[in-house]
Amino acid sequence: MEFVKLTYENMDKEHICCAISNNKDIQVMSKKNWLKERLDEGLVFLKGNVRGKCFIEYIPAEYAWAPIWAEGYMYIDCLWVSGQFKGHGYSNFLLDACIGDSKAKGKKGLVTLSSKKKMGFLSDPKYMGYKGFQTADTAEPYFELMYLPFEEDASLPRFRDSVCGHGDMPEGFVLYYTNQCPFTAKYVPILEGMAKVRNAAFQSVHIQTREDAQNAPSPFTTFSLFYDGQFVTHEILSEKKFDKILVSKGL
Repeated sequence: MEFVKLTYENMDKEHICCAISNNKDIQVMSKKNWLKERLDEGLVFLKGNVRGKCFIEYIPAEYAWAPIWAEGYMYIDCLWVSGQFKGHGYSNFLLDACIGDSKAKGKKGLVTLSSKKKMGFLSDPKYMGYKGFQTADTAEPYFELMYLPFEEDASLPRFRDSVCGHGDMPEGFVLYYTNQCPFTAKYVPILEGMAKVRNAAFQSVHIQTREDAQNAPSPFTTFSLFYDGQFVTHEILSEKKFDKILVSKGL
């Protein structure tokens, strides 16, 4: 398979692999705009030259949209290989490419957001462990910050203190999200509309700067839903899944 690195020149024509075929779809447009604004910060999006999910996205940790301390590391936003592309070694190729690039840029190592067990939108802890990653820090209820140091004395990455404080949130639902994932452009307005119909208190917080992301109350800034100050889920919800949550809250 041929692999393509996204640039300003090819961004508009390249498929970004997230199961959306139309480049004019609001989801694709929001994601590509977000990517374009990160390229000068060192973001790399390397993808298979296919219309499917086979890519890795990473950025210097100082510019990561995540509440972490990991100076000198490279942060993996997403490594996603699925469907017909699984089982061909593409995950290894993409991760090895990231490792080689990061070493060439003088980084201390790699860091990524994972979980106690495999969950959607997060790095697979079993695979990352197999590749030599270790757990550097944890955050409730299930988040794990995994890292792969290139040096024996590399400093240990950790979560920022903001992930521990949820006490000042308003009652009801509070949703934090960014445009890092294209699906939020579609589903956030849907969830807002459902909450309004059910008279459910619902506040969405659109994180639009790196600074705000790095001080967010959840490790996963792409999408994190809280209810009465308690974390509910990081999974980008469909109508059916959000309906189940509303019912569970008596709404």
